[in-house]
Amino acid sequence: MTSINTGLNPYAQMGSAYARAAATQTSLATALNNAEAGNPQDNSATNLTLSQAARAQLAGGTSSKDFTTVTSEARAALDALYSAAKVTGPIAAEGKTTIDLSSLDRRSLFAVATNNGGKFSPDEQKAAATELGNRLDNVLAPPAATSKLTGDFSSLYKAALDYLDGASNEEKATATWSAQRAAVVKGVQATQQNPTAAPDIANDPVAAYLSRNADGSSPATQNISTVAKKVRAALDAQAKAATAAGKELVYDPGRQTGQQADLGSFDNRSLAAISLNQDGLFSNQESFAAKQLLGSRSRASILAALNQSQTSGDPSQLSLGILNAYSSMSSEERQAVNWTPGFRDNAIASYKSTRQILSMLRGG
Repeated sequence: MTSINTGLNPYAQMGSAYARAAATQTSLATALNNAEAGNPQDNSATNLTLSQAARAQLAGGTSSKDFTTVTSEARAALDALYSAAKVTGPIAAEGKTTIDLSSLDRRSLFAVATNNGGKFSPDEQKAAATELGNRLDNVLAPPAATSKLTGDFSSLYKAALDYLDGASNEEKATATWSAQRAAVVKGVQATQQNPTAAPDIANDPVAAYLSRNADGSSPATQNISTVAKKVRAALDAQAKAATAAGKELVYDPGRQTGQQADLGSFDNRSLAAISLNQDGLFSNQESFAAKQLLGSRSRASILAALNQSQTSGDPSQLSLGILNAYSSMSSEERQAVNWTPGFRDNAIASYKSTRQILSMLRGG
């Protein structure tokens, strides 16, 4: 469980600002939807090069629900979590959380952290603020690790900007968001001029993250055996549902009969737990299917990096994207897809040599 900082909640003073935010859908979201649907009547999205993470965050930040509804649903979700965990609050006596807030989206967490409608206790506000802080840290951790490998901080600031731009309209209406975004924009500009140095800018969440993680530590991950047990229970639940429907749960997409197992809902570390099968909890079919899906996702990350290098005109983005993907993996995920330290070192060498060549071409 996560330990909660008992200091001031950074979101506590935002209560009046976000209430004035407009709740309209953005034209950018519409443009993206038209582009993906192949709508020829809207050419405005043809030059957009948003990352998948930015698209996902954009989709989450333009919900059609009004904030009052979001707040009520967040209140109900917390109460349901307490009931399931048989607790009465989010923080135990020793300061650790009693419930997992990962099921709440960013907008819901913001409603709790800012005590929208006066519906949430101080402990709930602190727990939500901590979870929001952890999510930003999780976004920054992979590119921060990559920056230590390459000496290039530019992708770290780009990741921070994508995260901030994925905020809801209510969050964007706050002075804190505006100050942080202004600082990150300056950081993006500074690292474009000199990518090898982290700039010193007031209100910079990236600098704050680097200061807190000067030793290069990564966010804590759940023990892989614990992950495996949870995945085993989830697969057993799928099998039980299939049996109740008179079907067999199957893992071969070529099978014409049976109910296909849903592995797509599992994160990469869960798939790695199935694939490696270190505790012998999974069948050969289950492990093979998980390995295939995990491999497909790793190839997709390489293709995304290749696409970024092509659309940006910067060939170094390929190796940089691979390094960011490598840094985002746990050791079990790397083992499952055979992303070895040697593979990482080759990507580092490729990145540095490409940057050197580009610098020579630019007369640097």
